Amino acid sequence: DPAPAFQSVTTFAPATVANLGPGFDFLGCAVDALGDTVTATLDPSLPPATVSIASVTRLSRDPLRNCAGVAAIAALRALGVRSHAVSIHLTKGLPLGSGLGSSAASAAAAAKAVDALFGSRLGRDDLVLAGLESEKAVSGFHADNIAPAILGGFVLVRSYDPFHLVPLSFPPALRLHFVLVTPDFEAPTSKMRAALPRQVDVQQHVRNSSQAAALVAAVLQGDAGLIGSAMSSDGIVEPTRAPLIPGMAAVKAAALQAGALGCTISGAGPTVVAVIQGEERGEEVARKMVDAFWSAGKLKATATVAQLDTLGARVI
Repeated sequence: DPAPAFQSVTTFAPATVANLGPGFDFLGCAVDALGDTVTATLDPSLPPATVSIASVTRLSRDPLRNCAGVAAIAALRALGVRSHAVSIHLTKGLPLGSGLGSSAASAAAAAKAVDALFGSRLGRDDLVLAGLESEKAVSGFHADNIAPAILGGFVLVRSYDPFHLVPLSFPPALRLHFVLVTPDFEAPTSKMRAALPRQVDVQQHVRNSSQAAALVAAVLQGDAGLIGSAMSSDGIVEPTRAPLIPGMAAVKAAALQAGALGCTISGAGPTVVAVIQGEERGEEVARKMVDAFWSAGKLKATATVAQLDTLGARVI
């Protein structure tokens, strides 16, 4: 039963872009500027080894129905804490159901906060698995959001049994930026998953596999142009989901015409992500994408230009 190292800890976990086009359910990356914040505090008024959600907006305060609560409980269990309880204050910096890993950010921040309270004893995989407990309850058993939210950077989820993550290193000179455009539109993960094809042609599989491999190679080599091109080349998932997001095709075309290196749906959507090198073109690409959402889809949209987040969940 580990002794607490602190009375209270505040953490931040970043937004994430999952799939990255052809990397459905096994590739993701973290982006800065957006994310969730959690303050975890020892609470002697609670029964030992329990968690309470002391404050949160727009979400359940039941710890068994809240991503931060589920992840915090899993982290306590992984640490073997039996004599202490924790209260959680969750501040949402991410919109719900946006395709930016909102649930993963809450889970990552909570798992990191609880671990830090007790001296940061958990390993990388243990933290991800704690967050994966909450992801499993919300959007399915896949770690392409929670892994980069914990680790930062690009992460490949190789397998679950055995559990194996592969962080993708990249040259420090890679000045990758992301234009994240979120329309005023709901795209529930369950609905977007229901749209996926049940069978895939062998040639489609081969083509998508080659694009995913090219994307991994491009990250490792720091080839921003190839990153964008591979992201834009998903031939299985994006074609089935894009028609469910009004204006998506026009938004992607506008991004590429404005100079983006690539564009695709972020996670299950409705956020659309374009990749650029450096931030010089960011505002222009963002403006063109927002305009296209309105002209082609009659949807208002907001845009953020963000860098790759290399730190992941951290104590602040």
